[in-house]
Parts: sequence; C-alpha cells; structure tokens
Amino acid sequence: MDDEKYKNFLLGLGTLTTEYAKEAIADFLASKGSKDEQLKTGYMMGFHRFITLMQQQAEAFEIPLKELGIETITENDFLV
Repeated sequence: MDDEKYKNFLLGLGTLTTEYAKEAIADFLASKGSKDEQLKTGYMMGFHRFITLMQQQAEAFEIPLKELGIETITENDFLV
C-alpha cells in the first residue's frame, strides 16, 4: 500500500538524519579550538534545526517520534 511506502521513507529519513546529527555533534566536539570549529558548529546546528522541526511537526500531527526514527535525540544533545 502507498501509505506504507511513505511511512518507510519517513522512518528511514528520520533514522539516517539522527545518525548524521549524532556524528555532527561528535565532529563538533572534536573540532573545539581548531580552525574547523565554526564550520562544524554550523553543520551541527543545521541538523538541530531540521530535527527539532521534524519533532515539532510530529507533535502537531500526533505522530510518535519512534515512528519517524527521531526518538533517540533531543534538543539537549545539541547543547554541548
């Protein structure tokens, strides 16, 4: 059914985005004090913006975060 295709797409997108965001946070932490710190900060904050938007929209549509694969990351993860 088409609904399953879209659910799977959104779950995959959320899961991959969460993985990439966690990598971006780790890269940011590793770059502290280096010439790349500003670049890594901006990259990480882009993920922050996207993931929090997804979470807010999920809440508005009453979609559990787990169904989108974004339940394992919170705004606090970005406050490093």
